[in-house]
This record gives sequence, structure tokens and C-alpha cells, in this order.
Amino acid sequence: MFSYKKVWLIDDDVITNFINERLITLSQFTEDVAIFNTVEEALSLLEETIKTNESEFPDIIFLDISMPGLDGWDFLNAYRMLPKEKRSKCELYMLSSSLDKGDIHMANDYEEVVDFISKPLSQEDLEVIKFRKTNSLEAL
Repeated sequence: MFSYKKVWLIDDDVITNFINERLITLSQFTEDVAIFNTVEEALSLLEETIKTNESEFPDIIFLDISMPGLDGWDFLNAYRMLPKEKRSKCELYMLSSSLDKGDIHMANDYEEVVDFISKPLSQEDLEVIKFRKTNSLEAL
């Protein structure tokens, strides 16, 4: 049984995306994984989704920080301008190889960011996310 309907990976690293997609798929974490190699591509589809097919809005976004062109911070700044009722249905996780404590603190300053996960994504990370979801649903 899938925990989520749609997960987005936003990262310019093709190998990281391949590994994360395989892990997510083999874990039956989601029905659908979409991969975006640029922030621009992801933002464009998010905006289109809001206008045309809201059911395609992702349940979870895993976002890298460091990318050429627009980076993860640029994505977050644009993302927070989207309608709150859409954002509130999506869990956003920073997924980065950065060990800079400043990056971790800055990510935590964004209310949209649920958590900062150090690469690589692991089965344990997915289990923690599922656990959070289960416990938040039970609290309702």
C-alpha cells in the first residue's frame, strides 16, 4: 500500500535522482515519482498544475539546495508565493549533501520545510516520513 500519491524530486544530479527514485519505488512509498533537474522546470509545472489540474499537485517534494541557475532557496521563495491551501497539502523536505549548519538553520526558518535530510535518502528517512504522516492523521 502506497503512503503517498505523488512525490517530486528536484535535483540536478542525475545519479542521485536515479537512486532516490529506485528507493522510493521499491519501498512502495508512492504511486508516482516525478523528477525535475531544474528549479525552473518544477516551478513551471507547479504553476500549471494549480491552474489546470490541482489533483496533480505533489504530496511530497524532496528539494536539493545547490543547483545551477535557480537553486533550492529560489524555489522556496517562489513556492511560498503559491496559494497556502495548495502548499498545506504538500510536505517539503530539503534533501542536500550540504553539511553547512547555516543551510540547516536557514531551511528551518522556512515554515514550508518539514525537515532537512542529508543525502543520500535512506529507507529509514522514508519510514520516519511515513511515521509522521500516520501520527498526524491519528491526532485528527
